[in-house]
Amino acid sequence: MTTAMVSLMIVLLLLGFPMLIPLIGATMLGFFVFFAGIKPDIMVQQMIEGVKPAALIAVPMFIFAADIITKGHSADRLLDLVMRFVGHVKGGLAVTTAATCTLFGAVSGSTQATVVAIGGPLRPKMLKAGYKDDFVIALTINASDIAFLIPPSIGMIIYGVISGTSIAELFIAGIGPGLLILAMFSAYSVAYAVVNKIPTTEKATWGERFDAIKGAIWPLGFPVIIVGGIYGGIFSPTEAASVSVLYALILEVVVFRSLKLREIPEIALSTGLITAVVFILVAAGAAFSWTISFAQIPQAIIGGLGLEESGPTMVLIAISIAFFIGCMFVDPIVVILVLVPIFAPLVKAAGLDPVLVGTIIVLQVAVGSATPPFGCDIFTAIAIFKRPYFDVIRGTPPFIFMLLLASALLIMFPQIALFLRDLAFR
Repeated sequence: MTTAMVSLMIVLLLLGFPMLIPLIGATMLGFFVFFAGIKPDIMVQQMIEGVKPAALIAVPMFIFAADIITKGHSADRLLDLVMRFVGHVKGGLAVTTAATCTLFGAVSGSTQATVVAIGGPLRPKMLKAGYKDDFVIALTINASDIAFLIPPSIGMIIYGVISGTSIAELFIAGIGPGLLILAMFSAYSVAYAVVNKIPTTEKATWGERFDAIKGAIWPLGFPVIIVGGIYGGIFSPTEAASVSVLYALILEVVVFRSLKLREIPEIALSTGLITAVVFILVAAGAAFSWTISFAQIPQAIIGGLGLEESGPTMVLIAISIAFFIGCMFVDPIVVILVLVPIFAPLVKAAGLDPVLVGTIIVLQVAVGSATPPFGCDIFTAIAIFKRPYFDVIRGTPPFIFMLLLASALLIMFPQIALFLRDLAFR
């Protein structure tokens, strides 16, 4: 059965069908061929159950908030803030890119929105300063992937719903690894600038820095609302998502006046289209997960790999490898939907903290999303920067190495993720 379902999925993918079709096709094969005695209604019920969790309401809300602020002035103000403080140091423009991608990720929760909002204005400046284009593009797409870890993270929400893990704890746990990756990228950027003799920019005055702080206070309210509100017990992650939409509307329509109210319906339509794709994938993934669980495929795969007797460290390594490879070829949400149920019995048997597992999984999603051959952010960069495929991926190896190093450090030192979680919730 396993071979038949996997073969069908591979054939449909090679024929060019979107991932939704292979998921549903494999599920229907299981129901109609291998589970002939089970009513097909079960498949529909499982799909409905997949999108029933209230926590999923946060997904369209965060997407809507991200769409609003991407159209507005928040990114420019965050960029100006970081540039005023570090733009004058060696490699300051590259550090500004990494730091602003991180900040905007904490505001939007979207890697694609971060590439658009930060990569668009900063790439011409970096090229003019003497940075090579392959370095600029690779830095932008990999730094944007920090948005997978820094809350609000849609990947964290999907994992939390599927695994039954606290989304609030996942949000807090992602901060430490996100900052670690930012530090690595910043150090590499400084070293790159020194080796390539990149000139520095003029140092900003404290008056200019103060003006930048004033301009960025409003956008910086997003992480304060999301993290502070959840940490303080003021509201749940789902409520935080709704508040972030209201805050984005007030910020861009009333305070900055960068958007008109008549533009909001068009933005909402775009959000609706993206949300529909996500929820259809979640529904199909739920039916697929039930099918493979009912057929005890996870147990068969784990048994075939000989992982039942493995210790926690080996389990985490196996999970990391599986998700890293998966996201090199398939959309991150699909990989989470398919692989989390497969590894669930192994995680439980090893006694691993599901928050740590979720953080490692989302980190691998971030790595795989920027890794050839088919990492999704590569194609986002191709569309935005209008550069050929090989130009986009040429500069990625050093960043992939740093992300893999961060993964290894997280496995060896779990407190990188769990320290803030324990501080907030234990």
